Amino acid sequence: MTHHEPPGPLPGRDVTPGNAEPFFSVIVPVYIHWHLAPGLLDRLERQTLPADRFEVILVDNGSPQFEPPEHLPDNVQILRCDTPGSYAARNLGASRAKGDWLVFTDADCRPQPAWLAGLDEARRLADEGALIAGAVKVVAQSARPGAAEIYDVVKGIPQERYVARGYAATANLAVPMAVFRELGGFDGKRFSGGDADLCRRAVAAGHALVFARTMCVEHPARTTWREIATKARRIKGGQIKAGSASRRVMWLLRSLTPPLRGAWEFLNDTRHPLRHRLVAIAVLMRLWLVELGEVLLLVAGRSPERR
Repeated sequence: MTHHEPPGPLPGRDVTPGNAEPFFSVIVPVYIHWHLAPGLLDRLERQTLPADRFEVILVDNGSPQFEPPEHLPDNVQILRCDTPGSYAARNLGASRAKGDWLVFTDADCRPQPAWLAGLDEARRLADEGALIAGAVKVVAQSARPGAAEIYDVVKGIPQERYVARGYAATANLAVPMAVFRELGGFDGKRFSGGDADLCRRAVAAGHALVFARTMCVEHPARTTWREIATKARRIKGGQIKAGSASRRVMWLLRSLTPPLRGAWEFLNDTRHPLRHRLVAIAVLMRLWLVELGEVLLLVAGRSPERR
């Protein structure tokens, strides 16, 4: 198992296991989405958990246009990480965090008001050292969504299913600081898949990964073909260029076969109208062609997508 360097000493606060009122550090990497940060901060200001129980650390990841919000709440700070990649940025944020818990989300997420209070309740019920993953609800932004937006809503981010398979997305993931340090943090060289890698290492080390439905964030659906194709390319780069040799070979072979399992899951997801399910399947197949092209470029030496 690969070991990663710990994120460093904890400044400013003594972390006591079993603390009845832990301090939470919300860590958010930001690359080209600074225009979304005010909306995130607005949601964090509305948290039902008192503001003195958490801090917010925004980590600029070398944005070509650094446009931070003009006014920051007292519990918010901005750091800069020059190493490319959101997981390197999250590691830097963790190295400066004061919390007993590290709580990860993204600039384009919108936490519900009881998000951190839900985490506080979930961690009381969970085993010591457990990682806690919350629900991620992908919501449409248009009254009449196009094909790309329909696909993103139907695909969603099925966090509960991910947890059942032993991993979770950092759109809504909380990790005890002590466990994060034990694991050596994220693999900072990855542009994608670092969240699954961290969770799998945690589970292998004997830590539970639990799902908390009441700890929920909303994620606006992507609305353009370019956005969903870029995400698909980024994920494929994480699969083909990172992890053990056996996992890279596995993903390479999987990439060469049509996504029939995904199409079947879409077809049977009766939460959505049949027309939307069929549109999502059509987009899924088109994305497969994008992924095949990306695999060829990656094998030829192209650098992975980071957006």
